[in-house]
Amino acid sequence: MRAILLALLFSVASCLCYAGGAVRQEQLARTSGVGLVGLARRAAWWASVVLTSLGAALHVVALRFGPLTVVQPLGALTLVFAVPLSAALGRRRPPPGEVRGAAATVAGLAGLLLLTGSTAPTRPLSPGAALAVGAVGAAVIAALVAGAAVATAARWRGLGLAAASGTASGLASALTQTVTVLLGAGDWAALAAPSVAVGLFAPAGLLLAQSAYRYGLGAPLAVVIITNPVAAGLVGVALLGERFTAGVPGLALAGLCAVLLGYGVVLLATRTPAGARASTG
Repeated sequence: MRAILLALLFSVASCLCYAGGAVRQEQLARTSGVGLVGLARRAAWWASVVLTSLGAALHVVALRFGPLTVVQPLGALTLVFAVPLSAALGRRRPPPGEVRGAAATVAGLAGLLLLTGSTAPTRPLSPGAALAVGAVGAAVIAALVAGAAVATAARWRGLGLAAASGTASGLASALTQTVTVLLGAGDWAALAAPSVAVGLFAPAGLLLAQSAYRYGLGAPLAVVIITNPVAAGLVGVALLGERFTAGVPGLALAGLCAVLLGYGVVLLATRTPAGARASTG
């Protein structure tokens, strides 16, 4: 129980950092009119990267204490924090849907936490499994980026890049958990494959998210938050032995909670004002 509480604490702190970094990155991407190279010359952009990196570090600590099926869904709190923070910085009143979205998101998260049976990672990925996850993940991300590149509507380009970002970040988290378990066991020989994959997926997730935020904050961030735990959860359930309580009924209830969580995230995402949607340039 103490481990789960620590995982919750570090996850919430991580979400606060991620929310602050995402809001700042979206503001810079929307108002600067420059690409990633231009943003990299700005101190404000690097400050947002530092904040996001702090969120990532806290997320890694959370993964050391809790399983993927607990830690990853908590990432939805990023949107719960980011939407009102963006409204406050923009000096506008939050729309009514935010309250319903926040309530649905928190209720869905609570249900998933109650139904999660694992309390700690049961085993790390083998080197072969880590390579397979990396290869399949890279192919999925490449397909999403290619689809975004040929999309005719700016909205779909943003959503495609966001899905690629969430997939990359979710797989990076899954592989990071393997790294933390191997470090704790002192198994240095098995660290190479997952460490290299994390080194590729983690920055890819950050850069793809920054590109997606050029098309607004709400909808892209919602897609990132939904695809992230889906990607990580698939690895956790399929390869790491993580399960939900009560067998098949528990899995069905978890699916309902996930639907409620997704509904809340979508409600929160739809708050994006028209002026926040960037042009395609």
